[in-house]
This record gives sequence, C-alpha cells and structure tokens, in this order.
Amino acid sequence: MNATEPRGRRLPLVLRNSSFGRVWTAQLLTQAAGRMFQVGAVWWLVGFAAEGDQRGLESGLFLTVSTLPAVALAPVVARVVARHPHRTVLAGAAAVAGTVAAAAALAAYAGELPMAAVYAVGLALASCQALFDPCLTTSVPELAADADIEAATGFELSTQSMAGLGGGLLGPLAVDAGGLAGVVATCGLAYLLAAVLVVSARFAHAGMTKDGPGSTRVGPGAAHGTAPARRTLRQVLAGLPFIRRVLVCFAAANLFTTAVYVVMPLYTRGVLHSTGSTVAALEAALGAGTLVGSFTGARVPGRPTTVGSLCLAVMATALCLPGLVATHTVALGSMTVAGWCVGVIGVRFVGLFQRLVPAADKPGFFAVMQALLGATFPVSSFVFGALGDHLTARTLCLIQGAGLLPVAAALWWLGSRTGPDGRRTSPGIAAAHPAPMGEAP
Repeated sequence: MNATEPRGRRLPLVLRNSSFGRVWTAQLLTQAAGRMFQVGAVWWLVGFAAEGDQRGLESGLFLTVSTLPAVALAPVVARVVARHPHRTVLAGAAAVAGTVAAAAALAAYAGELPMAAVYAVGLALASCQALFDPCLTTSVPELAADADIEAATGFELSTQSMAGLGGGLLGPLAVDAGGLAGVVATCGLAYLLAAVLVVSARFAHAGMTKDGPGSTRVGPGAAHGTAPARRTLRQVLAGLPFIRRVLVCFAAANLFTTAVYVVMPLYTRGVLHSTGSTVAALEAALGAGTLVGSFTGARVPGRPTTVGSLCLAVMATALCLPGLVATHTVALGSMTVAGWCVGVIGVRFVGLFQRLVPAADKPGFFAVMQALLGATFPVSSFVFGALGDHLTARTLCLIQGAGLLPVAAALWWLGSRTGPDGRRTSPGIAAAHPAPMGEAP
C-alpha cells in the first residue's frame, strides 16, 4: 500500500498490519473466552446451582473472586511486563489459561464440577487475563507505527465489547443447553488458539520507544547508552496527578457500572421472569453498544473530561430506566446506550493516556490503571450481590444510576480546572509549564 494514498482508502489496521491483526485476534479470543466462562458461570449459579435465598450472594462472590487478580497482582504484572519480552508474556498467559480450562473441561465431563472448582477456575483464568491485557496495551507501540496508535487503541478497546457480544451471548445459552462442561471446553480451545496466534506475530517496533511528542529513540536510554531508572508504581502515579484523579473518578464510577453483571441475571430472573436467552440478549446489547462506542468515540467532539462527564450522565439515566419501566425493550435499549458510553469513554481516555504517559512508565502505568479501575469491581460484585438477596433488582438499577451522577459532576469539575495537558489552568502555572506540542485536549 502506497504511504501517500489517502487515508480514507486505506484498509483497516488489522488487515494491513498482519502482526497486529493476529495479536488483536488473540486478545479477542482470550477476552471472549473469559467473558463466556464468567457470564455462563454466573447464570449457572443464579439459575441452577445456588440456593433460592443465596443467588445474589453466590454470584457476587464468584465475580469478586474473578476480579481480584487484576487488583492484587498489579505490582507483579508490572514487573513481569517490564522485564520480559511481551510476546513471551502474552503467549505464556494464554497457554496457561488454555491448559487450566482444558483440565477443567475434562473434569466436568467426568462429573459435575464442585462449586470450589468453579471458583478456582474463574480465579486462574482471571489471573491470566490480568497479565495479558495490560501487556497488550503496553505492546501497542511495538506492533503499530505512531501514526496508527489511535487506530490500534480503538481496535484494542473494541475487543472488550466484542468479547461481551460473543462471550456474553454464548455463555448463558451454552449453560441452558448443556451445563458448564461445554463452556469450559470452548474456552480452553480459544485460549490455546490465542497462544498460537501471538507466537506467530512479529513485534516489529519492539526496539522503538517514544517518550513523548517529538522524542522518539531506539531502545531505552539510547541517547546516553544507559536505560532509564525504573520507577515504582507509586512514583508513576505521583508524577501524573491529572491522570491519577481521572482514574479515581472512573474507579468510583465502576463501583456502580460493573454491578450490571450481577444485576442483569437477577433482573432477568426476578423481574422479567425469563431464561438464559434474555441474559444473553442483554449481554449482547451491552457489548454491541460498547463496540459502536469504541469505533465512534474519536469522532465525538469535545475534551475527554467533557465527553466523559456527559457520557457518565447519560449512562446514569440509561441504568435507571429498567428500574422505572420493567420491559424487555427498555432493558435492551438501556444496555445498548450504557455500552456506547463505556466505549466512547474508553477510546478517548486510553488514547490520551498513550500519548501523555512516558514510554518507560507505560508497563507500570497500565498495570496500575487496570488495578485502579478494577479495584471496585470485587467490592461492587459482593455488595450488589448481597443486596440482591434483600432488595429488588429494580431498586438496584436505581441505585446504580443515582451513584453515577456525583462522579459525572466530579469529572466535569476536574476538566474545568485543567488545561489540555492536565495541568491547572492558572495563567502563572501555564506560563511556567507550557503544554508539550502535539498533546490533544
């Protein structure tokens, strides 16, 4: 393809960059497999395995266990990603997850998996995914040229929505059809195929690092022949105050948004009185909305903080609606709108972080980002799961929406006090610390 060919006629990045396409497909397979097992296991607990008055608590505990690795392993993940070749880390994580899932599938076909085994498999798969995702995010500049960073980020973020669309759709349907055995076997195949795809990819830009606009160098510390000192996770965040505050806002938002994975099955069973096909449809609506948001987020005008706060307000309204009007149509529409908001927020802010965070700090930063954003997920799962045994699912929907409004206001306030580069808008400070060239608002 001619480099001077108009951008509008170029092929999508996953087609013109085969290595990125393979690694992206591997991420899609791993996230879809993890989501399929997670959603399938939750529906299995709510619909079949858990006692009548413990459905909320059991499903909440399972999601708590499944989300702890992203938080607890953040320091380990940062060290592994920083010290080892990224292709090795990605392939190894996928291969281990595939082996665990395959072993669980064999045990499930031999006899029904005990509850403890289901929890253990969820913990193991989540641990592998907690290593795979931040490693891939860090690897984007090694797989794509700088001009393709935003396109690569859009594809990378789209995997979560596509995984929700595919894995979330198939998980409950597979459980209704044949229990957990088929679900776990399919997950094992997906993970092992992902490992093969990563091994076959070429990380063409692995020797290139970029510290900021206009500062590309070959290899760490190439200008002086020495590698820059590795900073601790605390130091990484201390040097990024604006980004740290943004992450805290989104961590608070996740306390209410991620509860949807507990509320949806409870709402389906207790309010809509439906089956796994309805859970699958709601998961698919959420995933489809996030997918569209991932690819349209870059076209939404406005600064990231403005767009983010407005999207949070829209999401709050969408999550409240099923609590006010209990119909299948309203629930599906609400999940679609909420998913679109998630996709837009993700692509705008991760794209900004890719440009603002120095290359040497990216391994630690993206591990911290995943940990901070995931820190409230276990709490949310446990709290909303426990509440689900005492409050109606419609009430839980209203709580979700109401909780997002203060976060939207806080993000708006943060944006009003900072410039495009995240520094305070005070003229004195702006003069002393001019924004780097090329940083988008």
